[in-house]
Amino acid sequence: MMREDLFVLAEYAVKKGMRVSMTPSATDNVTKEKMLRAKAVGLSRWAFSLDGPTPEVHDHFRGTPGSFNLTIEKVKYLNELKMPLQLNTVISRYNYEYLEQMAELMKELKVVMWYIFLLVPTGRGQLDACLTPAEHEKVFRWLYELSKTAPYDIKTTAAQHYRRVVFQQKAREHRVNKGEIRYEDTLTKDMASVIDGLKRAPKGVNDGNGFVFISHTGDVMPSGLLPLVGGNVRDKPLAAIYRNSPIFKDLRNPDQYKGKCGVCEFRYVCGGSRSRTYAVTGDYMGSEPFCVYLPEAMRKNSAL
Repeated sequence: MMREDLFVLAEYAVKKGMRVSMTPSATDNVTKEKMLRAKAVGLSRWAFSLDGPTPEVHDHFRGTPGSFNLTIEKVKYLNELKMPLQLNTVISRYNYEYLEQMAELMKELKVVMWYIFLLVPTGRGQLDACLTPAEHEKVFRWLYELSKTAPYDIKTTAAQHYRRVVFQQKAREHRVNKGEIRYEDTLTKDMASVIDGLKRAPKGVNDGNGFVFISHTGDVMPSGLLPLVGGNVRDKPLAAIYRNSPIFKDLRNPDQYKGKCGVCEFRYVCGGSRSRTYAVTGDYMGSEPFCVYLPEAMRKNSAL
């Protein structure tokens, strides 16, 4: 919001055929005039972070008193302008008990998408603020049921095992409903051919696999939550870095994952959060530390 060329850049990207959105902090720099300019240049969506249904919950998590009320004020501006609104929520120990209230608030605020992040203990995120593996599973099952009736889309980040939960839940439903899609087939087909409960093709996008993050200095990383540098766009083209960096090549090979992620039948769909794995274990190819699922290959071995 402090860049004088912000809308010049946004308009340039829009004219190049890109879908452009903005996710600023809700500060006094975010004015109705700037929202009008964003709409005029063709911005697809505007997003804010909202991590609790009340000032007490949100402001405590964000560490900024008054943040909740300021965010709601800016959201109301967007609603007046009929600008598509996305709200981002980090699910953690701080708001785990308030998710039903959050879901209702999303409806009241007329969001087109609720973007869910599962906490990665990096930066200011602390390990003791993460949910337990069982709580992750509970949240995923709740989100799946919510996605059937919510008047907004739900998207997740750092929640790769939600895809596994979606497939398992849909498999149970299809078996009950005489099976429109056989669950066993979904694991061997191109995943783009099967539409999941998220209303999109569940390709196995993960940190560095179908996704890149470019910092303000040009460093190319697998994601903003996996701070490993594969190269810099001032030295090499982005495509060359993505295709040839050893880090990116590792991350695009789920067969090389370690532990249970490496043998899991869902590794191409899920693969676990590489950023959370790295934050907790120091090994970005390790096993997702917050997943309760025991792969079929390991269950068979234990039975023997």
